[in-house]
Amino acid sequence: MALTKETKKDIVKKFAKNEKDTGSAEVQIAILTAEINALTKHLEEHKHDHHSRRGLLKKVGQRKTMLAYLSRTDINSYRKVIAELGLRK
Repeated sequence: MALTKETKKDIVKKFAKNEKDTGSAEVQIAILTAEINALTKHLEEHKHDHHSRRGLLKKVGQRKTMLAYLSRTDINSYRKVIAELGLRK
């Protein structure tokens, strides 16, 4: 269910602005999206796991907040992240 270090490193490489960037909004949104996808798969099999469902809802809220911040500050980067992650329409 949790992401491995290698998976996170790949995500950071793909979305980072430079080689030292690990905490920008783009990277955080991409990591949250991967975690949300993993939790969604878990909950398909374990329908009554309400503790994990709460964690999923918290992560969705965090991602929503980060996306709102990114759209306010850098609309081009927001559009790029949305397109690459396949979010929205």
